[in-house]
Formats: sequence, structure tokens, C-alpha cells
Amino acid sequence: MTDGTQAPGTPHGLPGLLDTEAIRKDFPILHRTVHGGKPLIYLDNAASSQKPRQVLDAVNEYYERHHANVHRGVHILAEESTALYEGARDKVAAFINAPSRDEVVFTKNASESLNLVANMLGWADDPYRVDSRTEVVITEMEHHSNIVPWQLLAQRTGATLKWFGLTDDGRLDLSRIDEVITERTKVVSFMLVSNVLGTVNPVDEIVRRAQEVGALVVVDASQAAPHMPLDVQSLGADFVVFTGHKMCGPTGIGVLWGRQELLEDLPPFLGGGEMIETVTMHASTYAPAPHKFEAGTPPIAQAVGLGAAVDYLSGIGMERIAEHEHALTAYALGRLAEVPDLRIIGPVTGEDRGATISFTLGDIHPHDVGQVLDEQGIAVRVGHHCARPVCLRYGIPATTRASFYLYSTPAEVDALVAGLEYVRGFFG
Repeated sequence: MTDGTQAPGTPHGLPGLLDTEAIRKDFPILHRTVHGGKPLIYLDNAASSQKPRQVLDAVNEYYERHHANVHRGVHILAEESTALYEGARDKVAAFINAPSRDEVVFTKNASESLNLVANMLGWADDPYRVDSRTEVVITEMEHHSNIVPWQLLAQRTGATLKWFGLTDDGRLDLSRIDEVITERTKVVSFMLVSNVLGTVNPVDEIVRRAQEVGALVVVDASQAAPHMPLDVQSLGADFVVFTGHKMCGPTGIGVLWGRQELLEDLPPFLGGGEMIETVTMHASTYAPAPHKFEAGTPPIAQAVGLGAAVDYLSGIGMERIAEHEHALTAYALGRLAEVPDLRIIGPVTGEDRGATISFTLGDIHPHDVGQVLDEQGIAVRVGHHCARPVCLRYGIPATTRASFYLYSTPAEVDALVAGLEYVRGFFG
């Protein structure tokens, strides 16, 4: 594996870039061609990242040499599988600076993690219970996975759902924060980085107000964990969720981190094998966290793959990955500003934003933009990106979204800009 050291003679004169030529050698899919021999330019990382060979090899080795169910067996394969699975938990705990490995719960994705939290709080006893006397606060920029579970909870319990709106430049409108987060607020749930706008949200300000009124804080870090250092202790949140497939890991594995005292006090979401302590025909008692929240056979191979992804990213360094993406995003914003009729939806500077840029191109529908770009080998995302309220807020049906990662290059940004010029000519 490359260590990501910056190559001599940084391309395009951009300081802070990683040695992407070396890094890209670890990703087999980045070397394929599409549509008659065009090089693949993958700019859809906010939806899902590609996987380095180190992750692919770890998953294959697990299945070829170690596969068995975890925790319950005494034979050698069961012991090896359990060690790999629990070892992945240790790696994730270290990656996010969790105080205890027992605060790391494996789920199948961030959506399940958020549903887990919402259901726990709906079933909990006081002082955590969400009911008709309480309020839940979210934001208008959330992914549907951080909207729908809270809507369902509000419908089921009678709680009031409130949200922060958006400013014209794609940031949270916190001008009325004391009126939105009140003494009745039980939980505040928001994304750390927007999957559409690229906005990095002001965690400290929101957490400060939530703590003033005794509300629990849930942070969706799905677009943060792959791209920047994530320290759950410094965030000040009560729960943090993210997903593996956006951070070089496999699909089918997500993470819920929660403060240990909360995980001990709150009820389980799913029932079944492994999450129990004792079972009779009359009642059951539950295993301690995290196993209380991991019913049935867990995503073992996926956890092993996530552990390998954590090793890979840590080997390069999350600070260096963030610096690379910051430089590349600033370059992309400058280049996209040169394209006539292109409107960026969200912050237009590289300060305090992530490596995701959504835009419209005149009157050309984003789906048409994406299709013509694809014919040139450029993979972007089009649509409302599971965040339709954002599109409604800005009066657009959809956007085209380009999102970068540690293996993205200035040359790919240039290809995107050239591709958009071709799109304009194609529909002109």
C-alpha cells in the first residue's frame, strides 16, 4: 500500500495533494475503460467509494480461510472468525477515538443506525423517551435517512418534528436556534457534512444549545468519516452514525457509536440470537452493549472489510486526505466557475465545505447532463440525492453532483469541465 506521500512536482501546482498516481494503483476498478475504451473517471464518491485491493483481499481471505459464525463456536474457524470480527470493532473504535470498544455497534448501514436510535428513543423509559410532550429537531438539508425515521417516530408517538431551514448560500439558518431547540426538545439529529451541498455544519453551536436544554444529539457522519478525522469525544454528540461503503469498505456494514451509559440504559431495536442473555417462554434478558443491538448473524465479512478499510485510510492519514480534498475541491470550484450557465447549489468557496459539488447547467436537465457525461466515461450522480427537501428549497428538480475522494485528481476535474462544455454544445 502506498503511504500517500505527495509526489514531487505537484500536478497543477496545487499544494497538499496526495500522490494519487501511487494510490490509484491500489484500486483495480480505476484502471478499467468504458464505452469503447474511454478511461473511467469516477466522480460519484458521495454515493459510494471504490475499494482498494487491500480490502478486497481481506474479504476474500476471510471467506477462503476463516469463515464461520462468530461468538458461539469453540472450533478453530469460529475462534478465528470471532477474532477478526471483534478486531474490526477495535479498529473502528480507535479510528473514531471512542472511549470504549463496547460503544461501537455494527449495523448494515447508516440508515439502519439512525432507525435504531429513533426506535430506541421511542421505546425508552424516561428520561430518554420521545412522546407527545417532546420535540425532535432535524434540518432541511438532511438525507432522507435522517428525516423519515424521525417522521415515523413523530407519527407513532405524537412528538412534534421541527427543523432548521437553509440560507441562500447553502448553510443552516441558525438565527433562531433558541426558538427551534427548546426545553421540550428531546433529540437533535443532523448531518456533519451535506451529501448535496458539501456544507460542513457548525457542530459546536448546535451541541451547545442542545446540551443547554438537555437534548440528546445524533450526528450523521456518513459524509465526514471517509474524508476527515472523526473524533467522537470532541464532537460532543451522544450518537454518531456512518457507513462503510463510502470509506473504501464493503457494502452491508454500518456503524453506530453511542455513549456507553446510553447504550446500557436504552432498549434493543431487534430481537433474536446473540443479543440475549437468557430466554424463557415468559421473558428474556439482554446481553450487554454492543451485542444487545446486534441480533442474529452479523455482517462478519463486511466488518472484516471495514477493518481493512480503516487500516488503509489510517495508513495514509485522515488529515492528509482532508488536505488533499480541500485543495482539489477549491480547484474544482474555480474551474467550474469558468463554465457558462453553471450554477453551484451550496457554498461557492472551498472554505468549510466538503468534497461534494452539486450544480445545474442552464436549462439542461441534470439527467441529460449525467447521461452525456457518462458517454464520455465520466461518472457523476444526478437527481435529488435522497435529499429532496434541498431541491425544493432551491426551486430545482434535481442537480448534477460531482464528488471527490483521495484518489481523485486535478486532471479528472479538467475532464469534467471539458465534458460539461461538450454537454453545452451537444444541447446548444
